[in-house]
Amino acid sequence: MPSSSRRTLNLLCSEQASFSFNPVAAAFAAFHEGSDSNSDSESHALLQSFEMATYNSDSKTPEVAGSRVGSDSDPISGTNTGGADGNSSDPATNEAVGVALQQIEARNVKWWSYLTTVDFWIVLCIGQILALCITATNTFSTFLVDWGTSIPAFQTIFNYVVIGVIYTGISWYKMGVKAWFRVAYRYSWRYLILSFLDVEGNYFTVLAYRYTNLLSAQLLNFWAIVCVVIISFFILKVRYRPFQIAGILVCCGGMGILLASDHLQGVNGGEGENMLKGDLFGLLGATCYGISNVFEEFLVSKRPMYEVLSFLGLFGIIINGVQAAIFDRQSFADATWNGAVIGYIAGYTICLSIFYSLAPLILRMGSAAFFDISLLTGNFWGTIIGIHVFGYAIHWMYPIAFVCIVCGLIVYFLAGSMLGDSKKPWLGDNQEGGVAGLGTAKLKALNLARKQQLDAQWA
Repeated sequence: MPSSSRRTLNLLCSEQASFSFNPVAAAFAAFHEGSDSNSDSESHALLQSFEMATYNSDSKTPEVAGSRVGSDSDPISGTNTGGADGNSSDPATNEAVGVALQQIEARNVKWWSYLTTVDFWIVLCIGQILALCITATNTFSTFLVDWGTSIPAFQTIFNYVVIGVIYTGISWYKMGVKAWFRVAYRYSWRYLILSFLDVEGNYFTVLAYRYTNLLSAQLLNFWAIVCVVIISFFILKVRYRPFQIAGILVCCGGMGILLASDHLQGVNGGEGENMLKGDLFGLLGATCYGISNVFEEFLVSKRPMYEVLSFLGLFGIIINGVQAAIFDRQSFADATWNGAVIGYIAGYTICLSIFYSLAPLILRMGSAAFFDISLLTGNFWGTIIGIHVFGYAIHWMYPIAFVCIVCGLIVYFLAGSMLGDSKKPWLGDNQEGGVAGLGTAKLKALNLARKQQLDAQWA
């Protein structure tokens, strides 16, 4: 860095307390990172920007002193994001984030470089954990049916109770009870819609499996992926790269191989009780799933994850409880109740609660589309469990299908930036409309800017 630029940077850093985050100074360091020369006029202009962004001691400061890295905290004040918007509107911080984001995206990388990052492997592993959770819930549901207990709406309510209690408690601790109620007053309609879509997606999918055959119900699940892609493209302005489209198609091809092998083995369930009725329920359930996944991705990019899960759980309890009281009364009366059944319900609830807790993270680091195609491996994991638990025999096409789906997941992230899908187009170029929380591009940029400022202070 030229001597004039270094002197200016030292001046910027000296204006703030030691180790506090000055976003303009960090942006200055990021701007000069890797540069051979810069003019004194540029340095002077940025110094003027710093002076304009500096507040008196009795006013709001643009520092992030003491904010917890990786938390859903406000990047300006170092406090939680319990405010009206849950994101930063400070121009200095947005400038720092924008410069750091440009630097991350401008790195000289290969077309496969994102596959070597920790973020990619985290997203890939979370996707498979979620697929295993879904497989586990299906297994526990099968055990319940074997005992003569089929109460799909009632058994799911415990999941909403768990996530509602846990994440409402976390929200009250981080935000404060009054701030939580202010958010409820202003944004409850959003979470009510999300919860309704989520509950109905679960309910109609279960009904589809009751009336139609297995092959038809699984084919209809592809409609959820189509819904996600269409809604993301037209409403959230997501622009899919050729490799992303290819990855989605490869994953769907792998799922097609799985369904073909089931059909060849004659395990597609034969004729359903009412194929048309079941197919309509399946189509409706897949549509609800697709819309809710995109809507949840939108919400967790703008609000803290614990807040979203808090209201999703609470409204889920109400909606699912009403539905269970109406439609599961007879099934509840006819159900078998013993220690094994209670244990299966507990296992079902634990696995589904883990699923709901991890889903927002993959929606932040990846996307709703990647989330949906990651779940396609669930059939393979279900067969593996079925071999050991139910005595299933694996078909030779299953390993091919699994490899095909995993290859599709890898292809999805080829030729992308080092941010993957964590930079959301609807949040703005500097991600100013989003929260600086775990897994977000905004937090990555802030961490980079802070690191560069600390390195400059020690230089």
